[in-house]
Amino acid sequence: MSGSKTKEVNQRKYSSIVVDGFERAPNRSMLRTVGFKDDDFNKPVVGIASTWSMVTPCNMHIDKLAIEAGRGVDSSDGKSVIFSTITVSDGISMGTMGMRYSLVSREVIADSIETVAGAEGFDGLVAIGGCDKNMPGCMIAMARLNRPSVFVYGGTIMPGTFCGNPVDIISVFEAVGAHANKEITDDELKEIETSAIPGPGSCGGMYTANTMASAIEALGMSLSNSSAQVAISPEKNADCYGAGAAVMNLIRRGILPSDIMTKEAFENAITVTIALGGSTNSVLHLLAMANAAGVELVLDDFTRIGEKAPVLADLKPSGKYMMNEFCRIGGLKPLMKMLLEEGLLHGGCLTVTGKTVEENLRDVEPYPQDQDVVRKFSDPIKPESHMVVLYGSLATEGAIAKLTGQEGLSFKGEAIVFDSEEDCLEAILNAEVKAGHVIVIRYEGPKGGPGMREMLSPTSAVMGKGLGDDVALITDGRFSGGTHGFVVGHITPEAFDGGLIAVVENGDTIMIDAGTRQINLEVPEGEIKRRLSGWRRPRPKAQRGVLAKYAKLVTSASEGAVTDKYL
Repeated sequence: MSGSKTKEVNQRKYSSIVVDGFERAPNRSMLRTVGFKDDDFNKPVVGIASTWSMVTPCNMHIDKLAIEAGRGVDSSDGKSVIFSTITVSDGISMGTMGMRYSLVSREVIADSIETVAGAEGFDGLVAIGGCDKNMPGCMIAMARLNRPSVFVYGGTIMPGTFCGNPVDIISVFEAVGAHANKEITDDELKEIETSAIPGPGSCGGMYTANTMASAIEALGMSLSNSSAQVAISPEKNADCYGAGAAVMNLIRRGILPSDIMTKEAFENAITVTIALGGSTNSVLHLLAMANAAGVELVLDDFTRIGEKAPVLADLKPSGKYMMNEFCRIGGLKPLMKMLLEEGLLHGGCLTVTGKTVEENLRDVEPYPQDQDVVRKFSDPIKPESHMVVLYGSLATEGAIAKLTGQEGLSFKGEAIVFDSEEDCLEAILNAEVKAGHVIVIRYEGPKGGPGMREMLSPTSAVMGKGLGDDVALITDGRFSGGTHGFVVGHITPEAFDGGLIAVVENGDTIMIDAGTRQINLEVPEGEIKRRLSGWRRPRPKAQRGVLAKYAKLVTSASEGAVTDKYL
């Protein structure tokens, strides 16, 4: 049996307060002008949160998807109201000071959706996200509001083509390093630049957008295979229409996000993220979403689950295939059924279909026999998680390594230290970074950045320079889902909070060991104490505005970098 509710449900719990009664005539008068008819005042009102903008290809088509979701609501005896929230483009702001606003935008999106839905009396919510921070932002708002809700992923982009090979935005970032290394010409760089982004949709590997879409589907908050559809496709249009109908079913049955977003559901999301070889940003975002849902989720849960969950999908950035190939063979449903049959998923968790995970997967066919995008359990890419939680003197509160197995399990090297991403990138492109170095980028954490920028430009430059097997990179910032190589991020405490990373010096020995889950600075304890006693917190980089407010409120990366944990 699915977890259906039998209690009598007030389907207009919030909208009735706004529109019912003679005293609400002014409210109704305004709503008539935006499309309400007499009958609509007796229907549940569903907000359709659209992240449409022309800021980024990830979101440029979402206005049309929002209309489809609205049609789904209206055809199911509800009244849809489309409204907007923001997006920023990680790919465009990457490597600039503008990237400080990326993680901040997650909180702005959550706050804005909560604000509109709370103010306007929506009985339910459909949210449609494209670029990376849209998805957790929407989910945080849904968890806070706790009204019947469905999330829709805007869909993945199709790859471009260069010299007969698929290319995407990560190809362009890595081409910059190759160009600096004189391995490709100006004309070749220009051709990659102009061919990598052929149309709408989110970046086409198992980067953060596709990772989070998959995690949210595994969590139970999206319809089946919403995460594995091409942005411009009949399937995606149908997904949006279906989400509108689904939220009306949730309203009628009184099924809330709190019924779906349980600890077991978050464990399902973590398991699926690992099986896909997903982005380390998922750790930040799942912690933040759980915080909003009142679910106790901690870093050590990722270790516990990761000891049993294998990496099965051979997807970029570390693997061979693009997301559209994963969509072509059947998407997420067959993978989830594999994981369920192996006892790695909680099949009884409720989902937005009104059915359980197990019920949703009951009739799902396996992947085609001739595909190698997703491996069998007998031949995993990695038998345990690629996301390794590290502790040690450099990360007493934790850090996250992304190690697929190709990089090896340990690295010992000499520190070369930078206090900003820009300084590091310049040094890499100028060949100051050498084999055997552990690159240290600090003061890029949630507070110190502020905003915890992604280090895609430096890591891509390392790859483009051919140093991917020869250096490691550690930071209190974070990484793009497109990052690969021997990298460790989310180091906490961050430098701005006086973490040990703040006093690392050039030439120090750093040891990273994924086998023992340790990251340590090999400097005598007395010397460490001397350095820490002389350290002083630098002046905050942002004095006013959203970045300053964010830095004042934000928790550490080990707690999801949330802004409302202690309020």
